[in-house]
Amino acid sequence: MAGITFSPSKDIPSLSGRVILITGANTGLGKEYALNLVKHRPAEVWLTARDDAKGQAALSDVKGQASPETKVSLLNLDLSSFASVKATADAFIRSTTRLDILFLNAGMMGCPPAVSVDGYEIQFATNHLGHALLLKLLTPLLSKTAETVPAADVRVVSLSSVGYKHVTSGTIQFDTLQDAAKILDPNVVSPVQRYTQSKLANLLYAQEFAKRHPQFTTVSVDPGAVTTELFSREPGDEQMKMLQTVLAPKHGKPLVEGVKNPLWAATASSELVQSGKFYEPVGKEALEGAGLNTALAKTLWEWTEEELRKHS
Repeated sequence: MAGITFSPSKDIPSLSGRVILITGANTGLGKEYALNLVKHRPAEVWLTARDDAKGQAALSDVKGQASPETKVSLLNLDLSSFASVKATADAFIRSTTRLDILFLNAGMMGCPPAVSVDGYEIQFATNHLGHALLLKLLTPLLSKTAETVPAADVRVVSLSSVGYKHVTSGTIQFDTLQDAAKILDPNVVSPVQRYTQSKLANLLYAQEFAKRHPQFTTVSVDPGAVTTELFSREPGDEQMKMLQTVLAPKHGKPLVEGVKNPLWAATASSELVQSGKFYEPVGKEALEGAGLNTALAKTLWEWTEEELRKHS
């Protein structure tokens, strides 16, 4: 299947009245989404960032591109901390009356082994669990928007990756996600495998959420091999170092290309974007291997619900 030709400047329709929230919008893809979206006159665009200084810089840049009728705001968010996710969700809910588009974008990749403040493997905590909790907390507002706004078209766009295809175990190794000894030993599960496992989780969780919430359009997307800040951070092992120094410089795409697929998924006609699907650039349906494992998706959903319940 050939990809769709999509130009954000020409093909994003008017976003008048829409409220948009983007995680990880201080840099990279998230910031680039915001810079594109504010040009189409949404009512509100909310950025989140873990680093306040970078967040403030991004806020200034995005405001500089926004039309006068668009309010641009910043929230502090550390997705590796359930407490931070809860505080951010609460602040957002108290500050707005609707949510039309939610980008679950922030993430980390191939970093050195670490345990989150809540006791989980850091990449899975950040890329999957934090987003799952945020989505759970914001679901009532998404539902309210879908039910009360005339002609509502509520979207949830989860950033996954074709990296899910490279999960060597073919599954999510749940027994390694909370055992500190296993987490900190890169020989148990390598940092790159930790990343691909989390991206598989993003994809499968979006599928399950779509089944349970048909009133929204929920999809997962691959942005393509994009050169972002993720490739400049401390590598967790030699494999990640090779990705940074050899593959990214040779094959990486610029941000202006990487944003096309997520922005298409968030703004294209609802007749084109089907809930529960995984899209490669641009708008190409593509699933294989573990991405087709519906039993694993159900197991992930149930495991995630139980972990979130423990911290409720």
